[in-house]
Amino acid sequence: MYAYLKGRLVQRTATFLVVEVGGIGFRVHIPLSTYTALDGRNEAIVHTHLHVTEDAHTLYGFATEAERNLFAQLISVTGVGPTSALLLLSAMSVDEIRSAIIGEQAHVLQRAKGIGPKASKQIILDLKDKLTKETPEALPRLLSIADQSAREEAIAALMALGIGRIAAQKALNQLQSEQPQLQKVEDLVRAALRLLS
Repeated sequence: MYAYLKGRLVQRTATFLVVEVGGIGFRVHIPLSTYTALDGRNEAIVHTHLHVTEDAHTLYGFATEAERNLFAQLISVTGVGPTSALLLLSAMSVDEIRSAIIGEQAHVLQRAKGIGPKASKQIILDLKDKLTKETPEALPRLLSIADQSAREEAIAALMALGIGRIAAQKALNQLQSEQPQLQKVEDLVRAALRLLS
């Protein structure tokens, strides 16, 4: 119904904005990323999503169309409401969320408050195919973000086992060039330990 609001920012908090358009102040709920993106701005275009329930009509706003579109997809998932979707968008970027979904990394989604094991698995189940079809040209980049997450976890695991960070990084660099098919954290750790022994 409302694609965007363009107007003066009367109030800006970490969770909502008041945008004045034509003398009317619209209260718009936002993720933290939008709060940060609008820092220091007096006027803005806020991409909106109107969520209608029996009890209320609530506006949600975003700094980019990509955020708004992902929000709409997230709330289409059974068990994921607007509050959980906002918390997810507050905790991670659009690309990080997409890469976690496409890479089936439920544990990454669970870093966001309000997203538990059941919800994260449902998000992946419902959205993986849609996101893969929507962004085939961006898939290598998205997967590389997921790979980066696995790499950081593997480094942390190796360090917990008493291996120095530089040695862990060198081992993972070697594995990345010699065995690029290794993507799971546990596989990376096992292979790195074999290299380092």
